[in-house]
Amino acid sequence: MVLSVFLRWIFKLLVVLIISQCVCVVYYMTNTHTSRIRLKLCCNATGSLYLTKHNTAVNQKIPYETSIIHTYRVDAALHTLLPEDFPWSGRGLGQCAVVGSGGILKNSSCGCEIDSADFVIRFNLAPVNDSDVGLKTDLITINPSQIRAGNLQKIPGLFAERVSVYGNSSLILPAFAYTFNTQLSIKTLKDLQPIRPQQPVVFFSPDYLRTLDRYWKRRGLKEIRLSTGFMLISMALELCEQVHVYGFWPFDSDLQQRAVPHHYYDQKGPKHGIHAMPEEFLRLLQLHSQGALTLHLLPCS
Repeated sequence: MVLSVFLRWIFKLLVVLIISQCVCVVYYMTNTHTSRIRLKLCCNATGSLYLTKHNTAVNQKIPYETSIIHTYRVDAALHTLLPEDFPWSGRGLGQCAVVGSGGILKNSSCGCEIDSADFVIRFNLAPVNDSDVGLKTDLITINPSQIRAGNLQKIPGLFAERVSVYGNSSLILPAFAYTFNTQLSIKTLKDLQPIRPQQPVVFFSPDYLRTLDRYWKRRGLKEIRLSTGFMLISMALELCEQVHVYGFWPFDSDLQQRAVPHHYYDQKGPKHGIHAMPEEFLRLLQLHSQGALTLHLLPCS
């Protein structure tokens, strides 16, 4: 959805008003716990964020996230490659930093602050650096289209080198969002495991994503599909004691009226389509004002 210039400035004005009242962020335990309990009861990222041997059986039919017709049968070969269970099973993740790709992170000096978190989530193979976005990574998403565009599937060693900058972080792919993602995602897992066995490749559970989609649509968020960023912020609200969100900003200028790129790492513009970034951003502002998460929109120093 493309907002008019008028609506864009209304969003910005709302941000200024909220930030001016929240210079010193008050952490409201009640709202945080309420969000966590609601998401756990509805969606249960603790046990169903991605496919594991524990929550997936051999010969089980996996329904695709975006289709009511297509399914995928999990054979023994794929089941063997799935992780045993979740590494955080039975414990919380402490303070989490969810790092988007917004241009407001450029020259933000937030790297040190982000790296101080207990668990850091990043998206779509975004570059890391020690100054603005930090280096620590525990979970990073990969869009299969990035693998196709870079021909990374043709040279497994090249892909292994590309993801090695994220250390031993888990790589999570939407293998069962669309049918055309599946074979490439499975090939990525098979190719990387012998080269970097210490770096897990996992697949989003389409059941979890569909349930999460229904959860937010019942609460008024209307879009064709949630963005990956909003999905994992939701996961963090359930699993983390504190959630700090960086680099989520759908506008072309910052709070100081300075022009900012869409991404902190390139000059490509936004792609309009199935996501509704301004509407998601408004929901993040609401969660911030309620104390459920902390939304960082200013430089860190």
